[in-house]
Amino acid sequence: MNTTSAAVGHHIREWRQRRRLSQMDLALEAEISTRHLSFLETGRAQPSREMVLRLADQLEIPLRERNVILVAAGFAPVFPQRGLDDPALAAARRAVEIILKGHEPHPALAVDRAWNLVSANRMVAPLMAGADPDLLQPPVNVLRLALHPRGLGPRVANFNEWRTHIVERLRREVELTADPRLVELLTEIRAYPIAEGEPPGGRDEYGGVAVPFRLRTPQGELSFFTTTTVFGTPVDVTLQELTLETFFPADEATARAMTALAATAP
Repeated sequence: MNTTSAAVGHHIREWRQRRRLSQMDLALEAEISTRHLSFLETGRAQPSREMVLRLADQLEIPLRERNVILVAAGFAPVFPQRGLDDPALAAARRAVEIILKGHEPHPALAVDRAWNLVSANRMVAPLMAGADPDLLQPPVNVLRLALHPRGLGPRVANFNEWRTHIVERLRREVELTADPRLVELLTEIRAYPIAEGEPPGGRDEYGGVAVPFRLRTPQGELSFFTTTTVFGTPVDVTLQELTLETFFPADEATARAMTALAATAP
């Protein structure tokens, strides 16, 4: 056993266990023998580059972590990681801006895997008004901003319900990605105090089909449903980790308020 084999074997075993698969399950999916997989996990065999990619694909490992495993196995990273302003990603950047701009008069934003703000349309800024300036310093973490006691937290009308929704979403993302930044963010948000006098489950006024984001604003209480958009079949780390969050009015009052706000927003 050498150090390289042991390192890559540890990664494979860890991700297999994270996905709750037995060695037999993964071996069948990857079309290899259980014995060979066992040898790879224990470091008794060194995987080829193609084998690393095959196992990573079956385990649905994020591209960033696939690069980590490739390096551990002694190979160069395969998946590039470029800033969204890189010329190679110009088409993707245009697509993001078209979606964000086209969603007005309703809010829409793009975030990275750690929930840091990458871009937003002009309808997001008015909703952030009143938050502590420290929380608005780049990189702005939108989940922290939305729930922090010095952020929008005191203005979220269904704080406990929204917090529960965010905690569960973050928990799933931690399970999928094993990103330590998300682990830290989840721990932080779980420590935020709950709102007194509000039922933990919120009001089931939308038939239980979605959790609304209800925010108290100078325009009145605004209520939104959110949708999530990601790039299909990305082969770039940045694109895989980019998520577009679009907000839709959950009632007519919110729709009217956002239309009026759009007429005055810079």
